[in-house]
Amino acid sequence: MPELMDKYMPVLIDGAINVLLAALILIVGLMIASKVNTLICKTGEKYENLDDTLFRFLGSVGKYIILAFVIIAVLNRFGVQTASIVALLGAAGLAVGLALQGTLTNLAAGVMLLLFRPYKVGDFIEAAGRFGNVTEIDLFTTILQTFDNQQIIIPNSQIWGNQIINHSHHKVRGVDMHFGVAYKENTDAVREVIDSVLESHPHILKDPAPFVEVETLNDSSVDFLVRPFCMGENYFDILYSVPESIKKALDEKGIEIPFPHRKLIIEKES
Repeated sequence: MPELMDKYMPVLIDGAINVLLAALILIVGLMIASKVNTLICKTGEKYENLDDTLFRFLGSVGKYIILAFVIIAVLNRFGVQTASIVALLGAAGLAVGLALQGTLTNLAAGVMLLLFRPYKVGDFIEAAGRFGNVTEIDLFTTILQTFDNQQIIIPNSQIWGNQIINHSHHKVRGVDMHFGVAYKENTDAVREVIDSVLESHPHILKDPAPFVEVETLNDSSVDFLVRPFCMGENYFDILYSVPESIKKALDEKGIEIPFPHRKLIIEKES
């Protein structure tokens, strides 16, 4: 019996030491992984111009990468050959990456959108041929709400790398409108009528002053470019209310708004 104890005691001691070291590595690794996750998430919360969603994702990625190394270190303590496991995980990761190529493209685009923030929730944007109010941005999609209450879900890969128009980026917006009058009309009188309409509108700013000038001498009309300025939240109110007001004001002054005419000449054969 003493001989057996002498024989197996070193093995038992080594085993106990390995178990203790493995437990210590696991505990320390879990603590470090948790700290890294918390640190990255708090970095996103600390700065208002950084997106929390991106940093929560990066925190999770950092946490699981550390946990993967911790598990490999624990297995090494018990004599497990981890080289083959790492190779297997690499091959599995490559296979999954190829299978989810489109999803990973959306993920990469989502990271770029959340990092550079060309738009934020609440902005009105035009992207991927769509226009609407941004209601949600995540790592894979951007969700828009249209004026007729449709929900449009756009993959981020269709947005990043293409033209993005953010209508809400600047507080003050110019509203471009075009009006045509007949050649016989006095342009100064037309400008006076348009100016009076713009001046009476409660949402049109005095500074910067509205721009009202002749833009084009068309085939059958003299075309004015009218660009009043307003706060961004009043953009659509002006875009859809001012044209009617200008039309009524021009009618009251007897100023003709031309429309295409076609003249037919009928000749009778003798």
